[in-house]
Amino acid sequence: MLRLTALALNYPRLTALLLGAVSAFGFEPWALWPVALLALAGLIALLRIAPSRRAAAWLGWSFALGQFAVGLNWIATAFTFQAAMPVWLGWIAVVLVACYLAVYPALAALAAWHARASRAALILGLAGSWIVTEWLRGWLFTGFPWNPQGAVLLGTFEHPAAAQALPWLGTFALSGLAVLLAGLWEAGLARYRSDRRALILLLMPLLVQLVPTFMPPRQDKPSKLPFALVQPNIPQAEVNDPAKFPANFQRLAQLVPPAASGPGALLLWPESGVSDYLRAGYPPDYYSDTYDADPAAARSRLARVIEPDRLLLTGTVDLNFSGDRPVGARNSVTAVDGAGALTGNYNKAHLVPYGEYLPLRALLTPFGLNRLVPGDFDFLPGPGPQTLDLGRHGKAGVQICYEIVFPGHVIDADQRPDYLFNPSNDGWFGAWGPPQHLAQARMRAIEEGMPVLRSTTTGISAVIDANGVVRQSVPTHAAGVLLGLIPAAHAPTLFARWGNLLSLGWAMVLLAASLVALRRREG
Repeated sequence: MLRLTALALNYPRLTALLLGAVSAFGFEPWALWPVALLALAGLIALLRIAPSRRAAAWLGWSFALGQFAVGLNWIATAFTFQAAMPVWLGWIAVVLVACYLAVYPALAALAAWHARASRAALILGLAGSWIVTEWLRGWLFTGFPWNPQGAVLLGTFEHPAAAQALPWLGTFALSGLAVLLAGLWEAGLARYRSDRRALILLLMPLLVQLVPTFMPPRQDKPSKLPFALVQPNIPQAEVNDPAKFPANFQRLAQLVPPAASGPGALLLWPESGVSDYLRAGYPPDYYSDTYDADPAAARSRLARVIEPDRLLLTGTVDLNFSGDRPVGARNSVTAVDGAGALTGNYNKAHLVPYGEYLPLRALLTPFGLNRLVPGDFDFLPGPGPQTLDLGRHGKAGVQICYEIVFPGHVIDADQRPDYLFNPSNDGWFGAWGPPQHLAQARMRAIEEGMPVLRSTTTGISAVIDANGVVRQSVPTHAAGVLLGLIPAAHAPTLFARWGNLLSLGWAMVLLAASLVALRRREG
């Protein structure tokens, strides 16, 4: 930037770490996007003077370590709900996760450093490399694409900003755009004192980000599918407590409007919405922990709440048995009609490591480590995105909890749904996690051209239209019900047709442009 301070020159890794920590405030719940871009600009400036490949990689790693350690602080909150593991272990987990995730930006910085002879080549190379490494972060070892860099460009609830380009870029390429905009600021600040024409470089990111905000939001006609979406505000400490199951059910049931106020409505309940096992065939002991009732009685109780002509989509848990012995569980969404019949089912595919299953269980269990969701056996993954045909209630795509953060893996392309249902339990995730989760659900809505309906236990529940605009919401730590017609879906977007290949294509364009800029400089 204009002048590298003595701190940056003498302690470049520490400077990168601090810049990364500051950049985390560009994400929700702060959404200070200029701060994020300025911090990225600082990283670019450091890379330009990095003396070696090793130094460049350390700069990228240090920057990302700061960003992830601050931005993912909510991971520590999850440990406060797990008696089997000490609370302090949560903060160690945050740092360890950040250390791993920081490897990907380190690789991007290492690759871009080779183009340092040209400022333009370095910026283009970093943008292209960032796309590729962020895609890898979302794929390798089951993937964890939380807080993609492009999320800082999302804008407000009512006015998505540069993120309106998602249908033509995809999430990972939007992150590349964020790097490009930061690069414009780095170049503009470096040149402004000697050349006032550099002002245009400083203004361009503002125009890209702010102009869409002043455009009137696109108004689409809603579908003819009525819904009632419930947020019960069940504290996380009570979600898995059998003594609280009857009261939890009553919280949900009391929020459901009578059928007379919305005939034919689709009722939407969150993950962990029903604690009963609804399927027959389990050993009798497995039905006694909730209401001392068999599954037929549980379905009958649900039917009285649903009422005729309506349908409930709710989070449930199913079990897999080998003989009389349970060998695994399924985190599911089950469709229940007004007669109490089970009419559809979806099993979560992207499970949370250490949350829903324990990798290397035989090795880690003797050390007292356990997964964060209580239980004696792990959850098993489902087959992936699928569409539930609910008849006159439309075609529902389902993504449970953090499955919604995986770009390109949320919709069955062979049977495109009318809407996405994203039930979640965000009570684990402190103050920062829920708004970050909602932001990524909005990104899926924009890039897929698909409305998303989120029902959560403690918030933030929301109805998001296909433009990424939050039409209705219930804030955290509040009970409420949202009523209306499901917003209409758009025709399949370019991203919906090509998926992450679209983002990788943009990465190739940027990397090719970087090579051209470098050769022109050398020529």
